Amino acid sequence: MQDFRKLTIWQNGMSISKKVFELSKQLPKTQQFILISQITRAAVSIPSNIAEGSSRSSKKDFGRFLEIAQGSAFELETQLILIKDFNLIDANSIDNILIEFNVLQKMIASFRTKVLSKN
Repeated sequence: MQDFRKLTIWQNGMSISKKVFELSKQLPKTQQFILISQITRAAVSIPSNIAEGSSRSSKKDFGRFLEIAQGSAFELETQLILIKDFNLIDANSIDNILIEFNVLQKMIASFRTKVLSKN
């Protein structure tokens, strides 16, 4: 078991989650129960699954939780692209977060490979 708070991918996931929560406040109230709910749940899922996976005793289990975190990152990326495409929020705000997402997605994939390959 590792201290998930020390994992850079968890820290970055937390940072992005906070930004998504702030971004969600800019969405129209008509989206409150649709997109706001979707993006905040997906955002929280990323660091949550990293944290939960770090508590698992097997590399395979940890790898599975990292895979779920990665899936949540891609889900959230898709939702943010839709928000951008519908012009619901300034495109620059979305683009900045998407850049961070691409970095985080690569970091999670790399870390998952490392976790699963450890002897």
